[in-house]
Amino acid sequence: MEQSAINTKKIAIVGGGPGGLTLARLLQKKGADVHVYERDLNKDARVQGATLDLHEESGLAALEEAGLMDAFRANYRPGADALRIVDKHATIFFDEAFAGDADTLQRPEIDRGPLRKILLESLLPNTVVWDSHLRSIEKAGEGWRLNFYSGMSAAADIVIAADGANSKIRAHITPLKPFYSGITIVEGFVYDSAQQVPAIHELVNGGKVFAMADSKTLIVSSKGDGSLVFYAGVHAPENWVANSGIDFKNAEEVRTWFKETFADWNPLWFDLFDKAEPDFVVRPQYCMLLDQSWEALPDLTMLGDAAHVMPPYAGEGVNMAMLDALELSRCLYDPSLPTAQLSIAAYERQMNARFAEIGTLTMEQTASLHSETALQNLLAMFERGID
Repeated sequence: MEQSAINTKKIAIVGGGPGGLTLARLLQKKGADVHVYERDLNKDARVQGATLDLHEESGLAALEEAGLMDAFRANYRPGADALRIVDKHATIFFDEAFAGDADTLQRPEIDRGPLRKILLESLLPNTVVWDSHLRSIEKAGEGWRLNFYSGMSAAADIVIAADGANSKIRAHITPLKPFYSGITIVEGFVYDSAQQVPAIHELVNGGKVFAMADSKTLIVSSKGDGSLVFYAGVHAPENWVANSGIDFKNAEEVRTWFKETFADWNPLWFDLFDKAEPDFVVRPQYCMLLDQSWEALPDLTMLGDAAHVMPPYAGEGVNMAMLDALELSRCLYDPSLPTAQLSIAAYERQMNARFAEIGTLTMEQTASLHSETALQNLLAMFERGID
């Protein structure tokens, strides 16, 4: 346990995703007084989303410093890094499984649920305050008061926003807003994929499939519980969701949209939408300004999507959030940074510099995967040995 002026401060992390929970674990290891305020009702709330590939230099580095690599090795999914690249007819152009174990793979995969469980179980009892959907924050003396929709409130000396792309805290740090990438994703889930969509289940083969054609993408990923998650990406105006005339809460209207938009794709893809759960999610893809910067505050900062939301096509989101947590924890306990403001400033400088590089690559990848030459572009990338 490290001694630091930070140990005399109450730290509130708003958001219990991988970034927020990783930071809580790293700070508790150093002796900090920290609580995580999470909007989910309890730890058993369903965790959806695709399998996560953790990178050696970021997500895995954070878990290593958190002392959680043994738990990760016991829960990662061997074989989930298998990748197939196909066209709209489901013709396979690239088929590779990356053999190895959690210590030799640079990007081993783990489902979001098990990763969250590992992180939660590493924290002290009652660290996470559930059913804490943030309504607002306000200055209170030298610290902050957090107000939640449940009617509860909490006080903290330092607040760290890990509350995602729609962060209520970011505006207290900077007025800079994200820009629309030009791509919108429609996301869905199929449970018991072996029975529900056997042809696609076999095609995915326990890993991921990238299907590309006509400047559209369809990415399908397996999960350890036997389900599939899929993302249909299309060019669309920023206000398309509101102006399309489609009721995205009506599953039949969403299925009709997909079959019209992907009309000349192999009908096997239609099974995804036909057999999916009816609660489709529409996600316009935004990216923060690649050259963003602001003057650091002494008691407020952010990480993950709250700081640098970007499209998912480079696979960097969760890794960036966990690396943010690692770097922020180090800065807060760096003896050469004697105040919280200096620590936060040092962290934000390196975080924004890192995002400028990775965000640029992400936007280039997003454009490439939604171009007329997307299939050729991705194949060429793998032929060059770039993952």
